[in-house]
Amino acid sequence: MIDRRSFGKVFGAGAAAASLAGLSGLASPPASAAAHGPGPGPGTGGTAPVRGPYTSLGALKQVDAGVLNIGYAESGPADGPVVILLHGWPYDIHSYVDVAPLLAAEGYRVIVPHLRGHGTTRFLSPRAFRNAQQSVVALDVIALMNALRIEKAVLAGYDWGSRTADIIAAVWPERCKALVSVTGYLITNRDANKQPLPPKAEWAWWYQYYFATERGRLGLEENRHDLARLVWEFNSPTWEFDDATFRRTAASFENPDYVAIVLHNYRWRLGLAKGDPRHDRLERRLAAGPMIGVPTITLDGEDDPFTPAGEGAAYRAKFSGRYAHRTLRGIGHNVPQEAPEAFAAAVVDVDSF
Repeated sequence: MIDRRSFGKVFGAGAAAASLAGLSGLASPPASAAAHGPGPGPGTGGTAPVRGPYTSLGALKQVDAGVLNIGYAESGPADGPVVILLHGWPYDIHSYVDVAPLLAAEGYRVIVPHLRGHGTTRFLSPRAFRNAQQSVVALDVIALMNALRIEKAVLAGYDWGSRTADIIAAVWPERCKALVSVTGYLITNRDANKQPLPPKAEWAWWYQYYFATERGRLGLEENRHDLARLVWEFNSPTWEFDDATFRRTAASFENPDYVAIVLHNYRWRLGLAKGDPRHDRLERRLAAGPMIGVPTITLDGEDDPFTPAGEGAAYRAKFSGRYAHRTLRGIGHNVPQEAPEAFAAAVVDVDSF
């Protein structure tokens, strides 16, 4: 297990030395952040870096945005450059519990929203289609930015969050200053998804096929916590998380729309559920695999079962702007929670491209 305080060790070959310098002398966290952890440790050059692990992102805020009332955490100076951190499944905003204080101490205004179907995010109408096709999740983030009057932000994510950030960077580059994307380019082409993968890869995606069945729906409804924990353990084989860490995130799965959103997301990807026809044109554009031209850093967890071979070569051609790739040794799927310093450094670095 990698010591999360030994920041430099998480980088693979070729990581920029500036990443180490950029976060080695962080200022002390604000009092609200320091209250959630053991406080700053010894730093370099007379400063004290922000140290985790933290257990909370603080009191959540709520805002009406599009079809949702979105719950989100916010930290850092209100007038700082904005970074929006997007989680995946089966996770929640706590994936960024250690990343957010690092970025806030660097002067960023950090926004961490619960995606639809998670945590305190709710649909405004009980009659709304519980839709989770890829385009609507991206539209949720655009609606959140509009509601908070954020014109442009650095977007960073993994899993569902990577896909969402990728879509915004590709389709609305004027809203995305820069991008950090774990596992690279994840925009979905449903026709391509009809083609089988090598058996080992298919096996890793077992829950997608499970969720395609009525038995899987019942299993997710009745065993949502145990199922999520099993996925955590498979996705991150070297991450030694404790019960309290899992329970903090698992509370978000009690959202009344959780099951419907998770099932629709995976069924839609496999062509087993229909999306909203109002988004057909956008989905056709996404299926064509649009290029991403904003400054980008892609991250791969070496021990993530979904990381493609080749040190990012599988998706390098999809990024046409300034670009860097980093492989994180000994890290699994939940990169921001397993390697928060490396994730935060990627945000700071890509913002300076």
